[in-house]
Parts: sequence; structure tokens; C-alpha cells
Amino acid sequence: MHEVPSRSPIILWFRRDLRLADNVALEKALSTGAPIIPLYIREPNDPHAGANGAAQAWWLRHSLAALDAELQKRGNRLLLLTGDPRHLIDWLVRDVGAQAVFWNRRYDGEGRETDTEIKAELRKAGTRAESSTGFLMHDPAVLQTRQGKRYAVYAPFWKSFSASYEPPSPLPAPKSIPAIDHGIESEYLDHWRLLPTHPDWAKGFSTLWQPGEAGADKCVEEFISGHLPGYGHQRDFPATPATSRLSPHLAFGEISPHALWRAAADTKSPSADIERFRKEIVWREFAWHVYFHNPGMANTSLDHRFDRFGWKNAPDKLAAWQRGMTGYPIIDAGMRELWRTGTMHNRVRMIVASFLIKDLLIDWREGERWFRDTLLDADRASNAFNWQWVAGCGADAAPFFRIFNPVRQGETFDADGTYVRRWCPELAELPDRYIHKPYEAPQEVLGEAGIRLGETYPHPIADHTEAREAALAAFRATRGDPGEE
Repeated sequence: MHEVPSRSPIILWFRRDLRLADNVALEKALSTGAPIIPLYIREPNDPHAGANGAAQAWWLRHSLAALDAELQKRGNRLLLLTGDPRHLIDWLVRDVGAQAVFWNRRYDGEGRETDTEIKAELRKAGTRAESSTGFLMHDPAVLQTRQGKRYAVYAPFWKSFSASYEPPSPLPAPKSIPAIDHGIESEYLDHWRLLPTHPDWAKGFSTLWQPGEAGADKCVEEFISGHLPGYGHQRDFPATPATSRLSPHLAFGEISPHALWRAAADTKSPSADIERFRKEIVWREFAWHVYFHNPGMANTSLDHRFDRFGWKNAPDKLAAWQRGMTGYPIIDAGMRELWRTGTMHNRVRMIVASFLIKDLLIDWREGERWFRDTLLDADRASNAFNWQWVAGCGADAAPFFRIFNPVRQGETFDADGTYVRRWCPELAELPDRYIHKPYEAPQEVLGEAGIRLGETYPHPIADHTEAREAALAAFRATRGDPGEE
């Protein structure tokens, strides 16, 4: 039921919810019948707001343009401002005589503080202020164990969540969004300089991705109809297009997690595949649940015994890892895929993370920072959570002594080398037998493939067997355990 219309406008503050469908804050604003001012604020002093890195800046630029285009179709425009939202919203409310401000919540520490301060000041001044749960399916402050505590293990979190979760009724995108009679001067998106300046990087993003709500809808349709059947098994093989490719859209809120949960149900896919996909959605929810209760997770190991871990300062090896020049083809293929496309297959993410942490003994935070800057789907909670999971220092983490062998991983999940050959073309002519270990190929085989180790492709920057022993020794030292793991 709509409220009695008032000509005093509503400010609709967009954040990581850049969509018109299934947007609770927008629905509340429309229910008033009042004109709406759609607002996006660039917050340069808050690293948790907006883009998490340079790759996401590219996405944000195009996502905001797409959102503005959709608003224009409905008779409105996106207002762009730069600064501290606590000051800008107060100014805008007074300038236009706004009766209310609606937004969807953030769950990082800084965002929560900002939300609380803005809500208190607005209500103190007599202005209606409401925030909604639009970024996640659950509110991390509400979901608790039977003992009234936060969840620290995924399995019971999934069990509790999946048993109690009922997706809300879908909210369609409105056909029109009433605007105010007079315009407010907006900043120009091009002036924000969000596009990368590197001559090589990001030039291919636009051929692979379509930021915005329409791109998200298209991606959902393609995945549900083409790749969800068989998802549970095929998703582990990087040469197979079996993953959803939805994570960047989800990270910017171009589609709601509720909508993804529902979309999976509205198919004839095997129930095991639907459940596997839903578990990935809920893994993100779990990451945010942990992050909500540990806001320093991006910088501090949750297992504080790792504070005394013997990380190595190895800038040359870090740079080789970043460039995809480690001498291990599955590692190099993954890092090059990341650089050229802004994403990396989920299985390969675990392999390259294990290599950085356990073969090179480089601090997991270095990897987290690189991924945050280069991944289009760099979700603040999931990125830190997953790096700590691989390192063995996070919540419900894989044990540290689970050290991936990069050759064996390549041979298992890219047996014929299709993925490696795609991203490391200098190895394309190697026989399958050596595609994941060119350093073992006889000289005549290398010659026939046009490979000169140390020139056209690097020698391995670490010996995996030796590195594994060194990693386990460093791990035992953090526990004061002289014995074997």
C-alpha cells in the first residue's frame, strides 16, 4: 500500500546496489509516491566504498553509466557527487527539502559507522532515514548459533541458513521513477577518471564483460540455461566454461543474491548442481558474516599464531608471480588470465594462492592486495576471507599443510593443457606430457616446441619439494612444535 504522496523528494542513495530490480531501498522510496533523487557518492577517503581497486574502477565507470541510462529511460537521472556522505547528504537534504533518505546497508566497519552517524543525524533533524538489507541475503548481526554466538564454521552456517532462508518475493524494475521538477548540478562521470591508464591493461575487458544490470541478467540467463547442469563437477576445470561469471555483477549489486537463489530454483537442473551453486552464494554470505564480526580481516590473521610466521621479503619472486613468470605453467596461465580479463578461474585462484604463500613463503596479504587491485569481482570480505582460508589462518580454514603441488594440480584439472596453451602461447607446441613441467622436457623436445628455458619461458623460481619442506618448517615454528606435521 502506497503512502500519501508528498512533493518533498526522497533521496535514494545507491552504493553497491547498482540495479533497479529487486532493490528494497528503491521500492521503499517508490512507495511514498514522492519524486526521487537517485544519488551516487564517490568517497575518496573511504577505501571500502566504491571500487576496491583499479580493475573495479573500470567496472564501476561502466556500471554507473548503465544505471544512469536505465534511470533516464524511466524519466530520471543519476546525481553524482564527491565527498564525505555525512556532509553531502545533510547538505542535499536541506537544499532540496527532502523528506527521507533510503539506502541499502554496508557491512564493513567503516560503512556501518557511516550508516549509523548519518541515520542518527537525519532523524535528529526530523528527516526519515531507513536502511535495508540489499547486498546480502542475511543480516550478519542477526544470524547466530543456538548458543547465541557468531558462526565460525561454514557447514553449520550453511545448514542453518539453507534451512531457514525463504527468498522474498521478486521486486520487478519499475517502469517509471518520478523526478524532481528542477535539476541539481551533477558531477561528470568522465571527470572521475575511473578508467585505467595502463596501455595494455583492461583493453580487452569490454569484449568479455558487460557491466550493468542488463549484463547481469544476460549472464544469469546464459548460465542457468547452459552451464548450471553439470556445474558441480565441471566448475573445477579451468578450460571449461562452466562457472557462472556472475561474481562481478554480484559484487556491485547489479543483481541481488536473492535473485540468484531464485533463478537456480526455476530450472530443471539436477538438484545436486543447484545446491552446489547455492553453496557458492552462501560461501559469500559466510565470508561477510565473518568479516562483519572481524572488520580487520583484510590486514590481520584471524589465527594470531600466524603473527609470528616467518614470511619472506622477496620482491623479485612476488613480481614474477604477478606477471605470470614463475616457470610453473598452471600458475602463469592463471596470473595472465587475471591480468588480461580481470578474473581467474576459481580452482586456479586456490592454486596460485597456495603457491605464493607456501612455495614462496610470501605473506598472504601481498596476494590479497594484488587480487583486490586486479580482480573485477574483488569483494572486500570474500577476497580477504579466501586468502586467509588458503593460508590456514582464517575461519574454517584449510590446514596450512594442505600444500598444492602446481604440477599435479595442472595435470589433474588441465590434463591436455588447453588452459595453459591459451594463456601461455609460448608453450603451445609442447606435448601434453610436458605441458605442466617444461623444465623436465628433453632439450630436443624443447627445441621442437621453439622453447628456450630462461629466455622464451622461465625456469621455475622455486623447487616445489624443497619449498614444501621449508613451508612446513616455518609453520611448525609458529607453534613451537619441533615434530613432524
